[in-house]
Amino acid sequence: MLAGTVSAADRIDINTADASTLQQGLTNVGPKKAQAIVAYRRQHGPFLRVEDLARVKGIGTATVERNRRRMTVGAMKAPTVAPPRRAAPTPVPRR
Repeated sequence: MLAGTVSAADRIDINTADASTLQQGLTNVGPKKAQAIVAYRRQHGPFLRVEDLARVKGIGTATVERNRRRMTVGAMKAPTVAPPRRAAPTPVPRR
């Protein structure tokens, strides 16, 4: 393996990592920023793209770019959609 490269298995899933993992694995992310990431995720749901991390207060695009190869949003499942409900047939009056 080349020095400086990160495999997909080594990446931090920003949708599931706890504050400690975020702090230890990402550059320029200390305890307050790591906690802010977790709080944002709880309030707004999972990140769809790595770039969405810049929406967290205290995290800018420079931090996202610096850590891009260290992060992933994991395998996002497609939202499940219930089949459309069919209207109940109208009863036919008897003669």
